[in-house]
Parts: sequence; C-alpha cells; structure tokens
Amino acid sequence: MITIGNVRLDNGIPKICVPIVGVDPAELTQECRYLRDKIYDVVELRIDFLSDVENLDAVGDALDEVRKELPDSALLFTFRTKEEGGETNVSEDYYFELIRYAVNSGRVDAVDVEYFRSAAKIKETVELANKAGVTVVMSNHDFEKTPSFTEISDRLIGMKERGADVAKLACMPRSAKDVLTLLSATENVKSLYPDEPLITMSMGKLGAVSRISGEIFGSAMTFGSAKKASAPGQIEVTALQKILEILH
Repeated sequence: MITIGNVRLDNGIPKICVPIVGVDPAELTQECRYLRDKIYDVVELRIDFLSDVENLDAVGDALDEVRKELPDSALLFTFRTKEEGGETNVSEDYYFELIRYAVNSGRVDAVDVEYFRSAAKIKETVELANKAGVTVVMSNHDFEKTPSFTEISDRLIGMKERGADVAKLACMPRSAKDVLTLLSATENVKSLYPDEPLITMSMGKLGAVSRISGEIFGSAMTFGSAKKASAPGQIEVTALQKILEILH
C-alpha cells in the first residue's frame, strides 16, 4: 500500500490534497493556520511560489515554518517548473538539488518529480527517495491541451516504469470529449495497475467533474484550493470535501 505520511492512497473516495502557495514564511503561516479547521488529507508545499526559492536556507526556513504549524500533516514537496505551469524558472540541476534537499531534510513525506526531466537524474532521485522512505509522485502537466488516449496512457505507464510510487497527469481540455479522453485513459491504466495509485485531472471549469470522480475511474487523490488556487479549476477545499462526502 502506497502512502504519503500516514495517508493511504487506496481505492475508494479520493484523498484531498491542498496546495499552499505562500511567497514567504509569513504567508505560509497564514495559509497553514487557515487549514486548521478544514478537512483534508495531504498538504502540498508549492515551493516554486517562494520568492527566495533559489536560496536553500530560505527553503529550509519555509519547511520549518510549515512543519511548525502543521506538524502532523502529510506533506508533499513540489517545485513546479515554468514549462509545466509553475511560478519560477530554475536550471534543471537546481531543480533536482531542491528535491534532494527536501528528501534529505527529513521534513517531507513525498516529493513531486516531473516525468519530462533527465532520465538519469530521475533515477538517482527515485533511489534516494526510496532509501529515505519518501514517496515519489511523478507528474506531467499540459496547460495547453489534452494529449491523446494513447499518449496519456503511455505517460502514466512510463512513470510507473521509471519507479514512481504515484503517477500523476493533469491536462487542459478544449472540449467535453477531452475530459472523457482523460477519464478513459485513467481507467485504462488503473486496470493494468489495480493496486497502485494514480492521480489524474482535467483542468479548468470544463474538467471539474474529473476532480470528484476518482472512485469511478481510478484517481486516488484530488486537489482543493485553500486561500489561493495553484491550478485552474480547483474547487475550494471545504466545498470539495462536502461534494465528495455526498457522492461517496
């Protein structure tokens, strides 16, 4: 059973992950405190929003602040690159240095590793995370379009083959048919890996249905916004929790 912290990513009602996107420790503190009375499962620290992210000491301070405010929360560490919709542009070497820093810090339960990065560096990072007991969420994001059924399936399977504990793909629909393509490909890959978690979503208003239908098609986790959304189409976390409770 794959977990993030003490959260089991098993089949059934999707787990709720809430991104926090503060630009400095003060904003991160506010966002963490906002979550204290909310129902969620995982917090994603979107470190690419941090204004001083190219300073590892500042990254450490951010991790310390989040852990101080949310000591028991399952924590996913993510630097989303500019190419995949993130806030900050850094070199690939520094991108992997950040992830290694997070793994070695002992303060995170999972790290996000983008699929379309250096295969050799991904391999090294997965091995490091495995030794440290840190879950690897391997991801791909397309903010322009929805890939074909075959391409979505191949990417998710490719992530599994590269050692991902969790394969994640998000894409932007241009039509209702695109949403169906994403959901169908999710079900296809889930049928091949029935006991391993996937996370998929179709973004924007058009794709909102994908964020609440995980139990049907095989997506183990969905993302809900706190004070600020990190991607288009995210549903506010309290509303998302109520919708999932009603549907499941």
